[in-house]
Amino acid sequence: MVVGKRIILAINMKDGQKLWTKDELMLAINLYCKLPFGKMHKGNPAIIGLAKMIARTPSSVAYKLVNFASLDPSLQARGIKGASNTSKLDKQIWDEFYHNWDAALIESEQLLANANHVTVEALNQIDVNEILQQGLDKERLVKTRVNQSIFRKMVLAAYNNTCCITGIDNPELLNASHIVPWSKDEKNRLNPMNGLCLNALHDRAFDKYLLTINAEDYTIQVSSKLRAKETLAMMDLNFFALVGKEIRLPDKFLPDRELLKRHNEGFVV
Repeated sequence: MVVGKRIILAINMKDGQKLWTKDELMLAINLYCKLPFGKMHKGNPAIIGLAKMIARTPSSVAYKLVNFASLDPSLQARGIKGASNTSKLDKQIWDEFYHNWDAALIESEQLLANANHVTVEALNQIDVNEILQQGLDKERLVKTRVNQSIFRKMVLAAYNNTCCITGIDNPELLNASHIVPWSKDEKNRLNPMNGLCLNALHDRAFDKYLLTINAEDYTIQVSSKLRAKETLAMMDLNFFALVGKEIRLPDKFLPDRELLKRHNEGFVV
């Protein structure tokens, strides 16, 4: 039976085509997480770079990313189907990421670092010497900074480097905000659906539960605590004028409603 399956597989494959390995798929999904959905095409330098790294064509890498898109529930919810001919291994790798983001992403990041002959810290531009000079806990802090770097790349890519409230698109002014704080949910620290792309001002308000995103309809809610007796015009413009408006939803990795409900519970009306 096994031989028969291999024969059928060989017949269905094109001349010169080779099966994707688990490591190659881990690298591909790592890239899927870090690229805006609209940039998953064969001309993207990042896709060309990965193709060269694993000895495949840019077209095959781009198509594999679209395969993963077909497995993404957030895209399915938006009516985007992606490519339909995913393999069992594609599904297996996707499930490993989707149900255990932290472990799977770190594993794939290590594979990427090894392929580039650098450390994970160097790959994420973490200055280890600076940490040592400050006398800080190297292992713990390096791990934290690497995780934060990965999370930021994924969240900003999902929102196409645009604040979901204001539309600001300068990455230097944007934060990858955790819906449920880093310190309160270890399991979802690297889950991109636990992230929002916010400018620094609204990130601060969100962190202090002075602003929240309604889990039911993704609309903005602002706490009455921000309204003083003589509310400044800028407060109206930057906060109260936003009440009831829907955020700009990401191209992929929609904010998890259950995680938003947890933030809603801490919000002071």
